[in-house]
Amino acid sequence: MVKEYLLQNWSLVLILLAFAIALQITVFLDKKKIRRFNVLIVVLFLLSLVVFVEFEYAINTDYKMLRAILMAIRYSATPFIISQVIYTLVKKQTWYIFIPAIILAIIDIISIFTGIVFKIEADNSFSRGFLGYLPFIVAGLYCVPLVYLLIKRSNKKWMEIAPIIFLCIAFISELVFPFVFGSDFSRIFCPTMAVALFVYYVFEILQHTKKDSLTGLLNRHAYHTDTSREPEEISALISIDMNGLKDINDNLGHAAGDEALVTLALCFRKALKARQFGYRIGGDEFVVLCRKTSLEEVQALIKRIEANIAETEYKCAIGYSYSEDGKKPIEEMLKESDMMMYAAKDRYYVESGLDRRHR
Repeated sequence: MVKEYLLQNWSLVLILLAFAIALQITVFLDKKKIRRFNVLIVVLFLLSLVVFVEFEYAINTDYKMLRAILMAIRYSATPFIISQVIYTLVKKQTWYIFIPAIILAIIDIISIFTGIVFKIEADNSFSRGFLGYLPFIVAGLYCVPLVYLLIKRSNKKWMEIAPIIFLCIAFISELVFPFVFGSDFSRIFCPTMAVALFVYYVFEILQHTKKDSLTGLLNRHAYHTDTSREPEEISALISIDMNGLKDINDNLGHAAGDEALVTLALCFRKALKARQFGYRIGGDEFVVLCRKTSLEEVQALIKRIEANIAETEYKCAIGYSYSEDGKKPIEEMLKESDMMMYAAKDRYYVESGLDRRHR
């Protein structure tokens, strides 16, 4: 039986093994998230064993009760897996997310004896009860908050939306394909979920290499990469520098300084729209690149940023450079925007009477 299992599930075993090894060597995810990913790996492996055994005994009427138990486990597993995905990928989730899955599992166990969800007939054939579609409904209802929460926490840019779409396709296939291909789809459910989660993990790791770990904005490496790609599309560059960060670090500590940078980054992210990208390129130095954006849109963006910052206790100096035809070199645009930004910074310190050494 081990041989038959490996022949049918060898690709799944390799994917899960690669996933587990990758989690052990990653430096971008916190330990709690890694543990939750490992739980998903174990659950998928165990579910693949359940599915294999169920199909092995599907034609043997002597194991009717065993098949019913395995089916109850399989029907309960999908909502548990999706809720575990939510628990893993979305921060600040509590165990309450599992309550609908737990209730469904109880109903599935009851169905072993009552047939309200499924029933194994005397000839070992399968039939649905009057709650036969409940496992699919619960799984579908879990998919809605999963997609919503993942999109909500993203930067709404294509590079973050793409893996979410990929994950959605996998979950939608789990809900639709059983009605298209029948029960045989159960054989490829675990590999489908494993591939989807592993690809999502790879996408997330790639995003971490492009993101600033403190603020969540794109980092300096991403800035240099993006400015070298289709530079003729860059119509504006905005330079932003925080006022008084050194003073905050010296008097309140670096944790307070980090909190200030995170708060300002959130102000920038809220202001950004399509084709507008924010970067942290230094300690308190930020840049926004605008692609195919009109001067009016750039000025409106700056006003949104200033309005968001005005709601905090912090101050920033802002400058920008605009290239109407896209032919202005990025180095020249950065120089122009920096000059405007530093002029604004100088005015701030003159008007406030603060020491410029604490810029």
